[in-house]
Amino acid sequence: MRVLILNADYPKFLTWLYRRSPELANASYVQQMAARNASLFGVADFYSRNFIFLGHQATDIHVNNWSLQSAWAREHGMAVESEEAPATTQRVPAWLKRVAAPVKPLLRPLARHLGLSPRLKRQSEEILLAQVEEHKPDFVLNQDVFHVDSRLVRRIKQIGSPFLVGQVGIEPSRGVDWSPYDLMISQLPRIVSKFRLAGVRAEVNHLAFEPDILNRLSPPSTPDVDVSFVGSISEDHRGRIALLEFLARRYDLKIWGNISQTVSASSPLWKCLQGEVWGAEMYETLRRSRVTLNSHIDIAGDEAGNVRLFEATGIGAFLLTDFKRNLQSLFEPDIEVAVWRSPEECAVAIDRYLADEGARKAVATAGQQKTLAHHTYRRRVEEILAFLAQ
Repeated sequence: MRVLILNADYPKFLTWLYRRSPELANASYVQQMAARNASLFGVADFYSRNFIFLGHQATDIHVNNWSLQSAWAREHGMAVESEEAPATTQRVPAWLKRVAAPVKPLLRPLARHLGLSPRLKRQSEEILLAQVEEHKPDFVLNQDVFHVDSRLVRRIKQIGSPFLVGQVGIEPSRGVDWSPYDLMISQLPRIVSKFRLAGVRAEVNHLAFEPDILNRLSPPSTPDVDVSFVGSISEDHRGRIALLEFLARRYDLKIWGNISQTVSASSPLWKCLQGEVWGAEMYETLRRSRVTLNSHIDIAGDEAGNVRLFEATGIGAFLLTDFKRNLQSLFEPDIEVAVWRSPEECAVAIDRYLADEGARKAVATAGQQKTLAHHTYRRRVEEILAFLAQ
């Protein structure tokens, strides 16, 4: 089976990738793709490599990486009219972001119409369609339903009628026509239920960890960070902000990631900020931490499933995560991951595990064993293939 995997990267990551290697933008498509995957950022080539291992042809396309996509176009005889920045959005005032956060699913269609949400430009769309035409996939996995929207998916569907699967980790936008998809997958059971209520076939398929990452990093050193958080902090993370502000006043908390301008200038989180880390550097940061924290985005509700669960445990870090009703289906609380239900309970757990290295290492080891046995991208790809077989 020929598999095509569509994805989009954060613009900040693309800036980091090409700034650290300025010559990369002029390299061939193959060389740029190799550098992109070597960064280990996001899902890299983790899905495609496992489809290939299981006997299928698989190709990744990063739809909003203009340097990469224009290199492919030139190498395939397509005229590239002008340089096109990766898909961008217009700046939205901080106060409007705060107000709009609870009703984003309702506002996304309007935001898209007004040019306030990511979308591909005409040249990028035409390059993508040419790639689909060349690969003639039997199966397309679209991991970014915003850049590659339903209108564009419908055009892809007309090229050889591939089986189309969309992957969504957040609340589906209202008013969107999901009918071009044959299947939607999500790590959140609640999102799956919403798609089913809308008459769309949907299944739970969790995120994961790629074991080969362990072979790509330097040997682990002695942890030198007491408490860390790695990730984004924005108007969509009100629970996360409350937790981290509580802890920042009590510990030498270090934050790697980005903090939205919607967060108050007086917040103690700004003093904790260490900058952004991507891919391999992110994994190294998790491994440097005696305690690394996890807090799901607000829209996750009472369901666990973000990628940090698997990245932190897979790399062998001690993870202290927020308790969710389905967490036990993924990890055994306080055996494979430590849990908190309130900021105060989180602080108690931090004190306990910082003082007990043996207990901390036992949890980290058990968590890593669980992830390497049950939460790998190989397992997730096998699940997807089982869905297709049905």
